[in-house]
Amino acid sequence: MELTKEQIDILGEIGNISMGNAATTLSVMVNQRVDITTPKAQIISRSQALDDYEKTCIFVQIHYVKGLSGNNVLILKEPDVLCMTDLMMGGSGQNVEGDVNEMHLSAASEAMNQMMGTSATSMAKMLGVPVDISTPDVNRIDVESVKLFERMFDDPNGKFLKISFRLEIGDLIDSTMVQLYPMEFALDMVEKFKVNKAK
Repeated sequence: MELTKEQIDILGEIGNISMGNAATTLSVMVNQRVDITTPKAQIISRSQALDDYEKTCIFVQIHYVKGLSGNNVLILKEPDVLCMTDLMMGGSGQNVEGDVNEMHLSAASEAMNQMMGTSATSMAKMLGVPVDISTPDVNRIDVESVKLFERMFDDPNGKFLKISFRLEIGDLIDSTMVQLYPMEFALDMVEKFKVNKAK
């Protein structure tokens, strides 16, 4: 399954607007300037999903409960979650020692909930349908173990759309944030966008 240039451009536009608004929400939460670059979209197999990561990372799964049918996965680097949590608690963002614990996961869940809530509102306008999300599922995962597992069970037909953003928070974070969409989900978004634009 491939995407046309037009479909990729549409998905890039949806990502750009929705994540741009999400960045504004995050900026208020961390009291820092937040910049998200224009997204880069590519089609990947499941085993390539974590190619930008090493060691451990934070997996945030968002379920769409209205307007769209499917899930969206966000992947964050562990030091970025530590930094964001510190900022959300009024710190300088420099307190990034140690491992991510339940408190950090809870803070990441809250940040992603607010960000993706804003993103869902933007998507609803672009797609012309009400869009609601569930509370995010947040997990800390061991990248190498998951990569090994995924390579064992890779399905050549199980393609995903990977959208990569460069995320900058003040001068504290300069990182990559990844969104993963199942292909059917991505195509559904494109169709809804085109129908809404034609109205």
